[in-house]
Amino acid sequence: MTVRIRRTFEFDVPGERVWEFIADPGKRAGAISVVDDFETDDRSTTWHVRLPIPVLNSTVTVETEDVTRDEPRYVKFVGRSRVMHVTGEHTIEETPDGCRLHNEFVVDGRFPGVERYFERHLDDELANLETALRRDLGLRA
Repeated sequence: MTVRIRRTFEFDVPGERVWEFIADPGKRAGAISVVDDFETDDRSTTWHVRLPIPVLNSTVTVETEDVTRDEPRYVKFVGRSRVMHVTGEHTIEETPDGCRLHNEFVVDGRFPGVERYFERHLDDELANLETALRRDLGLRA
């Protein structure tokens, strides 16, 4: 089963400031609550994910990579592991008062319970991303 979520955030800052956060794989990883730790370079990041699923008692390594970038407007990343595949897309749209950030995440569970977990918590993870981004921008979360 695949879980998909789309959310749009509004910011009263120029899109370039949002791009500085959203184009940084480490900042994106740091906003995800189930990512215990991560290592990153320019375009790839290894997430160490701990999902609270009873039959999964270990940290899962998810290898992520930015596959498309259209600076300063769009970034798409994919992540693969034995328990899930994840895709994230972020598109920045300029507005008269700042910008909108359109987000889409797709999680394809490959292990029992993964899709059920993300069905219940993917919206919370996007809220975490928005909160981290607002803090990074110096805006009220």
